[in-house]
Amino acid sequence: MVDDPKKEQSAIQQPSTSHLSPWLTPLAYFLGNRILMPLYFGRIKIIGQENLPLSGPVILAPTHRSRWDALMVAYATGRSVTGRDLRFMVTADEVRGVQGWFIRRLGGFPIDVFRPSITTLRHGVNLLRAGEMLVVFPEGGIFRDQQVHKLKPGLARIALQSEALANGLGVKIVPVSLHYDLSCGQKCPQWGSDVEVRIGKPIEVKSYAQGTPKVQAQCLTAELSGSLQGLLAGQAERPLAIAAFR
Repeated sequence: MVDDPKKEQSAIQQPSTSHLSPWLTPLAYFLGNRILMPLYFGRIKIIGQENLPLSGPVILAPTHRSRWDALMVAYATGRSVTGRDLRFMVTADEVRGVQGWFIRRLGGFPIDVFRPSITTLRHGVNLLRAGEMLVVFPEGGIFRDQQVHKLKPGLARIALQSEALANGLGVKIVPVSLHYDLSCGQKCPQWGSDVEVRIGKPIEVKSYAQGTPKVQAQCLTAELSGSLQGLLAGQAERPLAIAAFR
């Protein structure tokens, strides 16, 4: 969180634009996928990559458990897997200073999760209409426990508005559950931590395109929440199975 209200307001007022640097993006993916992630983490297990669409507008909806999540999502779903670069919607305080410079040139753009602006939502819609793969953390913030928290409505609003503006666009939402194996008392993944990423089946947004927008957004959000809870339940059962095997 931002302690200085003036800095927070400055971050929120930054224009919601972003682009993919032709030299920085491939370099960042290479360093992250080939060096940083394999060296820092232990075993990285990814389940469900066959559920990732290789083309068309997609919103990846991961749970949010650590500052590592963005890198982990890129590792599990990005250009080395799908041939696609990810466009991250991040909290406003993350796009300040040097970090913000890198985020914007790697396709990221800011949102105020408590008061999302029309400009930010429109930028997300435009990316989807261009067939991009957008990443939105639907819980809004980082939660250290192993539960799916109440999802923010912004993701469903962007998806439904995109589908409404371009009939037959075919927006899909892909739930992603991230699980870090932490030792007793740890709150953040440490060097050598194992990770499991579960990727669920895509949700077809067009199924919710008819009816009252507010009600349909609630129904879409409810389905996404249920999908994330199902993925999390599968991860919760895994340690028990391993213990029984041993």
